[in-house]
Amino acid sequence: MNRIMRPPDSLPEIYLYRDPIDFRKSYRGIGAIIELELGHNPFSGSLYIFVNRARNKVKCLFWETNGFVLYYKSLSEEKFKWPKDDTELMTLTGQEINFLLDGYDLSAMKPHKKLHYQSLF
Repeated sequence: MNRIMRPPDSLPEIYLYRDPIDFRKSYRGIGAIIELELGHNPFSGSLYIFVNRARNKVKCLFWETNGFVLYYKSLSEEKFKWPKDDTELMTLTGQEINFLLDGYDLSAMKPHKKLHYQSLF
């Protein structure tokens, strides 16, 4: 599998925000959630993962030396299996975030089906 622009397994701090957010938010709006709601420093280099209400899109945000990196993934079919937890913020490992991006249900370790398309039209 060719994974380009994926978080490395060695990332030390990865946080999954439990509640869906408005995906019209840019890096500034997401950074405001990190700073104002969570009380974290968005410039720390930690990776933060967010989902939309339909759970078919994720945005990941982190600070990399001189600017924010915003990773966006939109599923063509199915939904992300968002972990069930009572806390507002969950910590994940680098391997777990990549499993989640691959479509795994982290509690069952069952992936989404692989899709193969030839054209958008």
